[in-house]
Amino acid sequence: MTDDWTPDIAALQAHDDAEWRRVERTFCGRLHAYAQRRVGDVQGAEDVVQESLLGAVRGIKDFDPRYSFEQYLFGICRNRTIDHLRRRKARAMAVQEDEDHSGPNLDNLAQESETPSAIVRGIELSERARELLGQVLADWVAETVDQGEFQRLAIVEALFAGGWRNRDAWRYFGLGDETAVAGVKFRALKRIRQLAARREGANDLLPLLAVAEEGGRLLDMDVSGLWRAHHLSCPPRDVLERLTRGEIAGQQKEFVEFHLVEMNCPWCKANRDDIRRGGPDGFDALVERLVQQRRALDRD
Repeated sequence: MTDDWTPDIAALQAHDDAEWRRVERTFCGRLHAYAQRRVGDVQGAEDVVQESLLGAVRGIKDFDPRYSFEQYLFGICRNRTIDHLRRRKARAMAVQEDEDHSGPNLDNLAQESETPSAIVRGIELSERARELLGQVLADWVAETVDQGEFQRLAIVEALFAGGWRNRDAWRYFGLGDETAVAGVKFRALKRIRQLAARREGANDLLPLLAVAEEGGRLLDMDVSGLWRAHHLSCPPRDVLERLTRGEIAGQQKEFVEFHLVEMNCPWCKANRDDIRRGGPDGFDALVERLVQQRRALDRD
């Protein structure tokens, strides 16, 4: 659902200075907003942003085209944020150990439970079928948005990505009863199966979707991780900008607010915070440090 600017990956892989500088200017603010929500201080967030963007430079040759560049970048930022929290926790535990002579409890360290390379771990499908499921869900979301059916999208996001029960969705959206939610889910699964049938190589996925159509087994798979990792229902940045200016209304406004508040989407919140702050302005010093560090990497 996102359609924001994305860089030329070939140019980045060729270490094109202008393309990387635009990446740093474009994404610095939103990465900082994402990191600061988690680490809690400005300097720590700047450290995470530096590590993330330099990590992107180091890893760009292995870029996986199944993901957008923003997904790639935010995936790195998420991991660097967790690393930062682990280091901070380890330092605090070391101080406590010196004080009470007790060993550190490693179980209390921040645990990584979801990365772009592992979000669909445990799904009983082939890698090709998992990839197909992501594509089919993206097709369904795009079709639903084109039809202006934002409440339907919110209900399905709540069920698939949020793990809500039918009862929860019925009460939140003010529908007649739980059967109304079940009907939305049934029709969504039926349409997802039809979209899957149109794609080449759907044979591995269709049997499970047939079961899903009858009994909702689709939700037994890690659809929530897949949904979040592919940012399937994340609104484009320009929609977030128009929301901030009060220029969208009706079901679309209700959906975006639901996505931000109830689904608590960290990527969209980071974009919204960056928009409210005025974009990349104010990060000139950080960007310049990144440029110098990146150029030093290129020389090595």
